[in-house]
Formats: sequence, C-alpha cells, structure tokens
Amino acid sequence: MRVGMYYSNSRVDLEEMPLPKVGKGDILVKVMASGICGSDVMEWYRIKKAPLVLGHEVAGEVVDVGEEVTRFKRGDRVFTTHHVPCGECHWCVTGHQTACQVFQTTNNFAPGGFSEYLRITGKSVDTGTLLLPDEMSYEQGSFIEPLGTVVRGLRAADLKPCDTLLVLGCGIAGLLMIKLARALGAGRIIATDIDDYRLAAAKRFGADKTIPADGDISGSIKEVNNGRLADKVIVCAGVLSAARQALESVDRGGVVLFFAVPNPGETIDMDINPFWRNDISLKTCYGAAPLDNIQAMELIRAGSVDVTDMITHRYSLEEIARGFRAAGEGKGCLKVIITPHKE
Repeated sequence: MRVGMYYSNSRVDLEEMPLPKVGKGDILVKVMASGICGSDVMEWYRIKKAPLVLGHEVAGEVVDVGEEVTRFKRGDRVFTTHHVPCGECHWCVTGHQTACQVFQTTNNFAPGGFSEYLRITGKSVDTGTLLLPDEMSYEQGSFIEPLGTVVRGLRAADLKPCDTLLVLGCGIAGLLMIKLARALGAGRIIATDIDDYRLAAAKRFGADKTIPADGDISGSIKEVNNGRLADKVIVCAGVLSAARQALESVDRGGVVLFFAVPNPGETIDMDINPFWRNDISLKTCYGAAPLDNIQAMELIRAGSVDVTDMITHRYSLEEIARGFRAAGEGKGCLKVIITPHKE
C-alpha cells in the first residue's frame, strides 16, 4: 500500500509499505479522510522520530476485522483515534483521562492516517473508534478528534453563557474554540492572530472583535467589555508572547486556559500575587478523552458546529507533500485534508 512518509516538513515522500496484518482484536480501515493537524507540522517535535507516517485525524471504512472483534464489521463507516486512556488508573477515574500514562505513551495506529489502509489495535478498537452517523461525511468525521480537544478545553475553562472570551491564536483550534463558544452561548468573543486571513476567518466564524496580535489587546478588550478584561482567556498559539498576553488580559475571577504552550524549556516570569488576590485560575488542557469525542461527533452531526467551511485544501495521497507545504506555510490555509481514496 502507499503511504506518505514524513522526513521533515519539506520532505514527505510517497512510498510503499506492506499492508498491515490484522490480529484477532484488530480492525483494518480504508482511510477516506485524514486531516493535517498543527502538531503534524511542528517540525522540532516530529523530526526527532522521522521517518514515520503521521496522521491521527482519521475517518474511513472498515475492510477487515479480527476474529475476536464484535463491535465492528466490514463496511462500517468509522472515526478512530490513536490515543485512548486505560479507563482504570487513578487519573482516569478522577477525570484526568488525558494524563493517563497509557493515553500518553501508546499509539494504536499502524502505520498512521496518511496511508491507504490503517490497522487499529488495542483500546483504540474498544473505546477510540466510533460508528459515523449516516448523514456525516468522512471529511466531517476527520474533525471529531480536533473538536473533541476543544470540547475538553472549554469544559476545563468552565465557559458560561455571557462570558467574555478571548482566544489568542486563530489556527484550527482557535477557530473551533470560537465556533463552539458561539454555539454554547458565550457573550463577547474576541480573537487575536498575527495573520489577517485568519483574523477574517475568526470574524466569519463568530468572533465579535478581532485584534492584531501586536495591537493593544488589553485596551481593546476593555473598549468593548465595559472597561473589564476577559472572563475566560484561551491560549491557542504556542509562543511566549501569547502566554504573556494571556496573563495580562484576564479579569478578576477569570480563567486562563493554556490549550497551547510555548516550546519545552521556555519559561515565563510572573508575579503570582495578583492572581491569588483576584481569584484568577490558571488551567491547562491536553488531548481528548472518549467522551469528548462522542460529544464532538454529536455537535457536528446536529449542525451545532459546522466544520466543512473550514476546509481550504484537499489533496490526494500523491499530493501529500503539497498538503504539508500548505499547512506549514499557513498562507490562505485553514484545514488541509488528505484523501487517500475518493469518497
């Protein structure tokens, strides 16, 4: 079978690999849509493990099942995810599923979503694979995992109706934050980014006000929020400047959620006293648990969060290098979908 083998952001080659063998508890999926995630083009992180086949935002058709598999059959249309929690450890039972060691260390995909066929194993068969509703396309299904992370993020931030929300960074995660926050009844939504194209998308997808990242963000928030800063601030850009700005933009009693974080080793000096005195919470969020993905699928199915208007580029597997180039450069680009097989 053909795969897109990642060596670097500027080198993703079409290569041949053997079709994965299906074990007793495995399923084999014909990949129909696989989204390029922002983490896929995080070269400093990915290149350490290269060469490898990436792709974890996957939807496709089951073409083979192991003899012990009872939940799925050939022909089923499914979404699947490579990281799932064990469901049994201390962190899972206390609601911190994405801190589970199994979640963080196990990859149940072989070889990866940027391939013609994908073997799913272990917990990803049991709790990480969902049947797609009949009315949902494969492309919509490929958004379940990224939207699932956003569902988990807004839950962690405890977003309430009428909250003023600031989203720092308008990549796909930031834009999904805006869409979901609007669906959940947020009050004012304010967005920042360094790119005018993404700021325009934020406005189109529900932001009430957009601010260039180098502008007076705190002052602009106060102008539209009766002199107050934001109730909830979500960092969706992994740069130090966004992290610092978040700490300066949250109001008393508010929450700063680090959905994205700076590079390892980069630190921020901060005076904790104002946060202690003003009852401000600092939170983090990583990944999506099975329940988050189930809720994300229903939000897409019900039309509460439209994702199809976020797709700007579609490429075949033969064109995967162009897809990575578009996603890496980010110019005029929101979401890139790789389609190894035409729907």
